[in-house]
Amino acid sequence: MILGIDIGGSGIKGAPVDLAAGSFAADRVRLTTPHPSNVHHVVSTVAEIASKFEPAERVGITFPGVVVGGVARTAANVDQSWLGAPVTDLFTKALDRPVVVLNDADAAGLAEVAYGAGKDQPGLTVVLTFGTGIGSALFFDGVLVPNTEFGHLQVRDKDAETRASDHARESDGLSWDKWAGRVQEYLEWLQLLLRPNLFIIGGGVSKKSEKFLPHISIDTPIVPAALYNDAGIIGAALAAHQAVSPGQGGASTVQ
Repeated sequence: MILGIDIGGSGIKGAPVDLAAGSFAADRVRLTTPHPSNVHHVVSTVAEIASKFEPAERVGITFPGVVVGGVARTAANVDQSWLGAPVTDLFTKALDRPVVVLNDADAAGLAEVAYGAGKDQPGLTVVLTFGTGIGSALFFDGVLVPNTEFGHLQVRDKDAETRASDHARESDGLSWDKWAGRVQEYLEWLQLLLRPNLFIIGGGVSKKSEKFLPHISIDTPIVPAALYNDAGIIGAALAAHQAVSPGQGGASTVQ
């Protein structure tokens, strides 16, 4: 059994994953992200979630930041104590299992390309997750280019996620159509820079795509994520599986 755990700014979620089906093998467990979200508190919360299930063969864990060589290089929506932390070693020790840690949006993208809206999609695909911030995952012919940070693209002299994330929609009290205007402005910049073949919109808002996608008009096709907010857990488990069996599962990562 492979366990996927998704660390978010507001919640940490986990479930065992059936990789043949691309779905949960048991009900997920969710705990509130601790505050402060420092290394000790988050590692303890992840261990608590893992303890709710039978011991896993391997564990895949998403992290809200750039992870290079098993080390956190950014930490946008968690405590700054994570900067420079050996995340893979920390979780491996806490769970006493082989662990793979990757960027949260990259994990969601892996799941969408393997099982969801990006399956068999040729060319350049951009997966964007709208939540506390904006995460991004970039694929070419199904192969992930890891650790893109397009949520920090400057729009109107601010990080795009400060204007166009779902958190910004809620905190600024925006209607869905007003928020869609901000999202469109952001997508237009990405379209200009990348000329992708497809945008996939993920995160919690993907369940409510009918409220905002009709208000967005760009040249690039844009679709909601098929796996909704479950994609991070599924993609994390897939990444853990691929660490042992590279090339399987329908999506892969540039090494």
